[in-house]
Amino acid sequence: MRILVTGAGGFLGSVLVRKLLERGQRDIRCLVRSPNRLDQLNSTVALRPDARVEIMTGNLSRSEDAARAVADVDTIFHLASAMGGGAPDMFLNTVVGSRNLLDAVGDRPLRIVLVSSFGVYGVAGLRRGAVVDEHTPLEAHPERRDIYSHTKLRQELLFLEYQNKLGFELVIMRPGVIYGPGMAGHFSARVGLPLFGVFLHLGGGNKLPLTYVENCADAIITAGLASDAAGHVYNVHDDDLPTSRQYLKRYKREVKKIRSVRVPYAALKLVSRLVERYHRYSKGQLPAIFTPYKTASLWAGNRFDNRVLKATGWTQQISTDEGLSRTFTYFRESAKK
Repeated sequence: MRILVTGAGGFLGSVLVRKLLERGQRDIRCLVRSPNRLDQLNSTVALRPDARVEIMTGNLSRSEDAARAVADVDTIFHLASAMGGGAPDMFLNTVVGSRNLLDAVGDRPLRIVLVSSFGVYGVAGLRRGAVVDEHTPLEAHPERRDIYSHTKLRQELLFLEYQNKLGFELVIMRPGVIYGPGMAGHFSARVGLPLFGVFLHLGGGNKLPLTYVENCADAIITAGLASDAAGHVYNVHDDDLPTSRQYLKRYKREVKKIRSVRVPYAALKLVSRLVERYHRYSKGQLPAIFTPYKTASLWAGNRFDNRVLKATGWTQQISTDEGLSRTFTYFRESAKK
């Protein structure tokens, strides 16, 4: 089996490549966008001199790079997507890049494992405390969410459209909040947002759908390579999930003290309505950072279910307590440099 991993130089991608090698895969092509982020990937490859690991630099936004990437592969783990930036860049590197990949694949009989996101779910209309599982409807109003969620939904719908036309095997993985040493930020927006030197704690007692990066990679490989996984969707998150409040309290204890203000959900809903109203009145002069729809999507509070993933045989290898300890140690040590 020859495997292509797109986004192989990223936070999750480099760990996924290592886990594939640990599981005995010996023929892997790693597509990376920039040659400047290869330290971890090169270190991983150096430990497996018996493996055939090809590191290819390219960008899926260019159709010729997409064609080179998919040549002669049997299985694709598609992780490449934009994590930030303006809307044009986000759509270019997530949606257009995915379309180029799919066009290059054509009608070849292979398997694609798409790493999507919890952001594709339409949770704003759910009651508080409702369970989010693989049957939860997709977002019906992506334009009312953040750009990341919008592009990930468009990406997933694109893969479903092409799979229906071309018939390749498709497995969709939807991770929650991927965390661990090396992650870009210290807080998911589900916990809160910094504003004017104060951290607004918005998540309260809501559960955080965390997945430690190594657990996430294990889950993607276990489900993605399962013989009966084609056509299925899997939510990816760990067990023993902390609440937003527990995460923030532990962060203050183990990383550093920060000023925070707890904003109750009822107050946040009121502020969101006022912000949205003034955004319309001012014709966009005040950015709609908070809207009732965004507030309900992120901070109303849901529960999460990973039983479908566990049915594939996946079990959590790094406990949530250990994952948080490693992550906060990394944050603390990084701050000293």
